[in-house]
Amino acid sequence: MNRKSLLPLLTLMGLIAVQAIAQISTPPSGNNQRSIVKQYIGSVVWVKIDYRSPDVDGRDGKIWGQLVPYGLNSLGFGASTADNPSPWRAGANENTTIEFSHDVQVQGKDLAAGKYGLHMIPEESGPWTIIFTNESGAWGSFYYNPSQDALRVEATPEDADHQEWLTYEFVDRQPDAATVALLWEKKKIPFTISVPKNNEYIKAKLENELLGVNGFNYLNWVGASNWASNAGFHDTAIQWAENAITAPFVGQRDYTSLSNKATVLGRAEKSAEADAAMDEALNHATATALQIHGYGRGLIARDRKEKALEVFQLNYKKFKGAWPTNYGLARGYSAVGNHKQALKYLKIALKNVPEGDTVNPPLIEANIKKLEKGEDIN
Repeated sequence: MNRKSLLPLLTLMGLIAVQAIAQISTPPSGNNQRSIVKQYIGSVVWVKIDYRSPDVDGRDGKIWGQLVPYGLNSLGFGASTADNPSPWRAGANENTTIEFSHDVQVQGKDLAAGKYGLHMIPEESGPWTIIFTNESGAWGSFYYNPSQDALRVEATPEDADHQEWLTYEFVDRQPDAATVALLWEKKKIPFTISVPKNNEYIKAKLENELLGVNGFNYLNWVGASNWASNAGFHDTAIQWAENAITAPFVGQRDYTSLSNKATVLGRAEKSAEADAAMDEALNHATATALQIHGYGRGLIARDRKEKALEVFQLNYKKFKGAWPTNYGLARGYSAVGNHKQALKYLKIALKNVPEGDTVNPPLIEANIKKLEKGEDIN
């Protein structure tokens, strides 16, 4: 084989060798182990940070401003020059990345769903700049270019307890927001991710789920409608509540579905329709004495005392004085100020406490004493 034919072969073998080395699972450079943290905000939106985690390794006081220099710096490699200085890679080795499943806001500024390179500009004093770049596949900050920035925000560093390994942690979690912080050495750099459209995302997911197998269980329609009602999607909530009752092959007309419909109608300020649905629920064969009793107590809490007494009377008649209907009448009469009648039914309730119930007797005895003093027991 002549020399001219040998050179391409050697070049090819060299490339194969380089590729093989790049693929083997050797320990990470500097023992900067890979870490991934993923956090849901609510039940749908998630955030994932993928980073390499160096340790302090005895360099307390020599991390910020030395190992990690302040400001932008020329790294002397790739695109990083004096004319195009680089931020810190916010980790070690490969690019630190952050990914959002849905559109969010970071520090109050909009950022679209997607995967971003995460960089920071540390400052000796004052806020740091956090950069989200559309280039998420480059190595570290060597090829950083500000033209690729998707968003820049500021975050104020805080003093913190010693943290040996660089760590990203979600330090505060709310239903529609979370605060993530970089923690290393004695610094904490927190920034807040919020989801203004969180309820819209949840609603869309529920709509999609109800189109599938989950839509064949009427209790899922009940749960979804109750959530939608609390979230302020009243028209959707009412329709889903109706589906729970009347949808073909799915709907069930029982106390659960009817009382749920009454609840969502009430939240939508459709009082007459809500009362009609609740009356049907209370009189339905599936309504239990405990369910009706609980509804009556809820009416007292909402200061609908006369209506509560009507419900307790219905319960007593429907279940022929079974537990806890006497207790309910006592509460109803007490609520409207008729303590004499309340005391009568409370004494009967004490005699009818189910066997093995050790909770209610002392409570009833205490309430009897209250009524004897002319005090309300609710």
